[in-house]
Amino acid sequence: MNTNNVTVQLVTIADDEAGQRIDNFLRTRLKGVPKSMIYRIVRKGEVRVNKKRIKPEYKLQAGDEVRVPPVRVAERDEAPVSARLDKVAALDDCILYEDEVLLVLNKPSGTAVHGGSGLSFGVIEGLRALRPEARFLELVHRLDRETSGVLLVAKKRSALRSLHEQLRLKGMQKDYLALVRGHWQSHVKAVQAPLLKNVLQSGERIVRVNAEGKPSETRFKVEERFAFATLVKASPVTGRTHQIRVHAQHAGHPIAFDDRYGDREFDGQLTETGLNRLFLHAAALRFEHPASGETMRIEAPMDNTLRRCLSVLRDKYKA
Repeated sequence: MNTNNVTVQLVTIADDEAGQRIDNFLRTRLKGVPKSMIYRIVRKGEVRVNKKRIKPEYKLQAGDEVRVPPVRVAERDEAPVSARLDKVAALDDCILYEDEVLLVLNKPSGTAVHGGSGLSFGVIEGLRALRPEARFLELVHRLDRETSGVLLVAKKRSALRSLHEQLRLKGMQKDYLALVRGHWQSHVKAVQAPLLKNVLQSGERIVRVNAEGKPSETRFKVEERFAFATLVKASPVTGRTHQIRVHAQHAGHPIAFDDRYGDREFDGQLTETGLNRLFLHAAALRFEHPASGETMRIEAPMDNTLRRCLSVLRDKYKA
């Protein structure tokens, strides 16, 4: 066994830690401990706030005294991060911008933003391993595992709150690039279709257009045309799971190499380009800096696979 926390800890909540749920606080505090174990110790009353039992949704207040019990987890729970030191080191090269309150990453395709669903390693775990001295590192938003590009991470709770507020008020502009099947009609500038999320028995998430779903909108703009494909800029107005992928499919133009909503025949047409991953890339993010108020626009370059694909299409199939 590997001991994470061998003695009872009494932690006083600072001003910048106030407002977060106790379960999220414990997940940050007890890195590597499974979520199920955190809920168990809260439910059993081993975690106390001001000497009283609390529920997982309890929101911490400045000055609260939290009792964090000793927690032991099997070594296999931590091994994956150490076994992926190469991935952790590679994340350092992916940082596009960093200051005292936030960090912006060009997330590689194939890397999850966080562990879970059978994955023990994700970007956030990697960053915490890379920055062991950081008291606070939390994802501001998410990207699908196969999607690459701009990912925002807060280094202070106040920054997280500010950026979440911008997301809620739709003050953050996200622009993605996607290669889709066929000839996207220029007059189709937006797709508005409600999305309903279903979780299959396997735990896989599938999203469908459904009248009972949540209102969703994505704006599209043609960037480049090829004989049998179109490169589009997709800007989500809402932020639903798999939104761009499902809206592109709903419009009749599934994204290249989308293993859930794609078209195998279209993927086959792209064989000579060497493409072997979802062609969806978070190319740019515009937001207001949570400390200075300055308007920031961060761009993320495409990886070699996407660049090569476009190069071959331009050479052979330019419309």
